[in-house]
Amino acid sequence: MRNFFITILIFMASQTSAQETLTPETLWKLGRVTALGMAKDGKSIVYKVTYPSVEDNKSGNKFFTIPVNGGTPTPVEDTKEFLADKNVSPDGKYILSTQEVKVEKVLGKDFYPELDKADAQVYDGLDYRHWDTWNNGTHNHIFYAINKGTKGKPMDIMPNEPFDSPQKPFGGEEDYTWSPDSQSIIYVCKKKAGTAYAVSTNTDLYEYNIATKTTKNLTESNLGYDTNPVFSPTGNLTWLQMKRDGYEADKNDLMVRFNGIDMNLTANWDGSVDNFLWSADGKKIYFTAAVDGAKHLFEVNFPGMTRIAVTVRQLTSGDFDVNDLVGFSGDNIIVTRTDMNHAAEIYSYNLKKKTWLQLTKTNQDIYAKLSLPKYERRYVTTTDGKKMLVWVILPPNFDKAKKYPALLYCQGGPQSPLTQSYSFRWNFSLMASQGYVVVAPNRRGMYGHGQAWNEQISKDWGGQVMNDYLSAIDDVANESYVDRARLGAVGASYGGYSVFYLAGIHGNRFKTFISHCGVFNLESMYGTTEEVFFNNWDHGGPYWDKNNAAAQKTFSQFNPIKMVDKWNTPILIIQGGKDYRVPIGQGQEAFQAAQLRGIKSRFMFFPEENHWVLKPQNALVWQREFYRWLQETL
Repeated sequence: MRNFFITILIFMASQTSAQETLTPETLWKLGRVTALGMAKDGKSIVYKVTYPSVEDNKSGNKFFTIPVNGGTPTPVEDTKEFLADKNVSPDGKYILSTQEVKVEKVLGKDFYPELDKADAQVYDGLDYRHWDTWNNGTHNHIFYAINKGTKGKPMDIMPNEPFDSPQKPFGGEEDYTWSPDSQSIIYVCKKKAGTAYAVSTNTDLYEYNIATKTTKNLTESNLGYDTNPVFSPTGNLTWLQMKRDGYEADKNDLMVRFNGIDMNLTANWDGSVDNFLWSADGKKIYFTAAVDGAKHLFEVNFPGMTRIAVTVRQLTSGDFDVNDLVGFSGDNIIVTRTDMNHAAEIYSYNLKKKTWLQLTKTNQDIYAKLSLPKYERRYVTTTDGKKMLVWVILPPNFDKAKKYPALLYCQGGPQSPLTQSYSFRWNFSLMASQGYVVVAPNRRGMYGHGQAWNEQISKDWGGQVMNDYLSAIDDVANESYVDRARLGAVGASYGGYSVFYLAGIHGNRFKTFISHCGVFNLESMYGTTEEVFFNNWDHGGPYWDKNNAAAQKTFSQFNPIKMVDKWNTPILIIQGGKDYRVPIGQGQEAFQAAQLRGIKSRFMFFPEENHWVLKPQNALVWQREFYRWLQETL
């Protein structure tokens, strides 16, 4: 009898602890898993966990290995002894490195050395700033040296060139690779400078020959992005390619150069490749791509000289995202996985048995104490008769008999997938855990529903996509558990633009708005953003081109600033001071308009943050202000 009561008490304690819900503070205790690769012996996986420290306002890393079949992680101090060094040439003779090189005169003291205290900057073209950094005349360059530690003198393969490889701002080791014979280096570069750089997406793959010290453009005929060069196990150059210059969200295809012929393995498949990994025998390529609101694993065969048809097959399904492809262990492929309630962990997927094994469980103790939201797929008919996926995330311990406020989530991009990803800022699990029903539509412009669906948003920012948003919120608001008098709309970047635009057309549906780094004035955005190619493509061209019907429609009909006279709803506006993608003036103009119109509004400014909020304490301020605003206005 005594054991029976002990069991009951344990059960009751576990039930009590499971009633906790996710808070901003808990979110920032979660470890963030990054898979670094397969160990050289093939028996384990090397990974790091990044732990944010709110107290120290920074993050720290811990490194581990874990057996490929699962088990207890082993902490390691130095990952170099476990991982093969991609920078070492296949024959071991050379090693690559990267560094910033001063190439151009930009600073006042570059021109006038005697005025060394001047802080002037002088530019003859655009690309004077990018993402969150001003151009100071330095560029990323790749170097190679004899593999003798510090004794080898590094040689710059791009001497005096005012170009970047790895690409700025986010390029890394995926931007360069050795040829199998160790005689050349293949690298990604957009060899354009100034204004030409700002209006183009035409990166190419270049081959630098070590013996001749000459460089050759391998993809000169293609005008869009060429990225991610990798050689297959049988020596075939493979990369990702977009066709059209200036279109950053074009279809991303998988290319293989075989016997001098470029083969597009995904040309007849209506999707866009995210990342890829060759099979050990060189007969198949595995890749990830968005499909119907999730990101999954695909396989495509490489026919070589045979007459076998190229076939793309989806291998996984379910409400989760397959993200990074790490490597192989027998019949298993090692990947990272997320869903809306769980941050990334490392998994093993058996390609024959179609079974999953979770290897890392970094945050399981935290999740075990939480009552997590539930998410549902919902398909809504749009105003033009299409079927649209809408994710509906319900609060923990959801009670259909109750009424809940609802948030329409507006995705950024605008052409980015809304899948089972896990964000540490726009976190659906956290939103729902604060008592909100979250409505997240896969509106026009999102990958995973065919290329036509993805492309329809270009030059139509305020058109069908706005109807998609309203169709989604209207449909879910018809549910008895939604309080129609308590609807809000929130979003960042293009999602922030969406909020500004909806504020002028929503017909009093919404009671509150939140816009983070949103585009408010398309004309001033065109004049201050750094990647001009984006606005040229998505808006149709410059505002001064009066003969350009698409551009004139964008700047007259789809410009939120033109509809401020119809604003009547409280709005929180958030802006980063180092955001050069959607510069500070966008948030300032919107806040000033709201204030002068007498609308309840608040401006939250982060002087040192960019388009994102990265510092732990700033992130917590962001979360707390986000929900304080909703409590006040919704």
